[in-house]
This record gives sequence, C-alpha cells and structure tokens, in this order.
Amino acid sequence: MHPNPAFRNEPEFTNLALCRKRGFGMLCLNADQAPLISHVPFFLDDAGKTAELHLVRSNPIARMVTKATPCVIAVSGPDGYVSPDWYDTPDQVPTWNYVAVHLRGVLHPMDGGLMREHLDRLSNHFEGRLAPKPVWTTNKMSDDALERMMRQILPFRFEVQEVDGTWKLNQNKTDAARAGAAEAIKQSPIGHEVDTLGALMTGGVPSIDKGALLTYI
Repeated sequence: MHPNPAFRNEPEFTNLALCRKRGFGMLCLNADQAPLISHVPFFLDDAGKTAELHLVRSNPIARMVTKATPCVIAVSGPDGYVSPDWYDTPDQVPTWNYVAVHLRGVLHPMDGGLMREHLDRLSNHFEGRLAPKPVWTTNKMSDDALERMMRQILPFRFEVQEVDGTWKLNQNKTDAARAGAAEAIKQSPIGHEVDTLGALMTGGVPSIDKGALLTYI
C-alpha cells in the first residue's frame, strides 16, 4: 500500500463498501517456501466483520488451513497509468493511480455440513444484483449433482481484524492538474475501468462518500 497519508483518508465503511461490492479478491497467506495466493469470490457481511468463501479441496491453501490461520484478502478497484503530460504542469513524473483494499485477519475452516448454506448465501449475494433475473439457488440442481460438486470444495470463514485502503487519485496535485489527468485517463488504453477511475479522481476528493462509491464502482 502506498504510504502517502493523502491517499489513505477514506473511512472504513467506504473501504468495506468497495470490498462488498467487488466480492472478489486475492487470498494470501504465508507458506514455507513462498506465499500462497488464490483468487476467490467471497461474501462480506453487513457489519464488515466476517467474509465467507470456499476453495477446491486440491487448492494448497485448502490443504494448509486446517486451523485458524492469519491471512489477507486483497481487493482491487479501478487502476490506470497517468502520463505527466496530462497535468499541464512542468517537472512531473509518470505514476499509476489505483484503488485497493487489504482485509487482514484470520481464516477459519468451516464445518463441511454448512456448505450448502454457504453456497446459497454466496449465490444470493450476487444473483440478487442481477434483478429482474430470478435468483438461482442450489434447489435448481439435482441432489446427485449438488452432492458431487460439494464434495470437491471446502467452506471457510474469514474473520476481518484490520481494514487498510489506498485510494491513489492524485490528491497531492492541484485541482486543475487532477481534473486534466482525470479527463485524459478516461480515454486511456492503459488500465482497468479507467472511466470509473477518472470519475473518482474528480468526484471523490478529498473524501469519497458511500453514495458516490456505489454509483461509480
């Protein structure tokens, strides 16, 4: 995470709102030879204290986490390259703007008997955002197919202990320089969700309110 305090002023509820909206991140934990990383969907509760996820049994993390284990879930928002020419100010350098949140905490194995409830909570979280499409549930699967699928995965509960967010949006530049970069970045081929990033750069400084976040992200 970038250490500049100018990029780390967003309140915890904004960082949690991003994580809840995204629902996808990198699960990272230490291992003997090197860190282990898995890209996982997750369901973060309304309080922002607990996230549920599952892993295929053959995943090295699933094999390793047989008891409470410290780990991090890293969630990425929009990002993009910033050319110094866009500031229309001399003596500037290239940089990269981005939004990211790290959830630090402890990963706990869940009782396998709770797998179906977990799957329904996870699917309801995402299916509910596809309205007016009817919500998919595990009831739409045959018992045999569902049982075969559930035997291949394991459920986990992530206890959130710390929320660390960086919203690097040129807050350290003048309003004019930031606005120029924001308009240019919306047209840039370098980055991810550059339209959203440009909107946040101009509409979210010095602080991004929750309504704006849910509109942009």
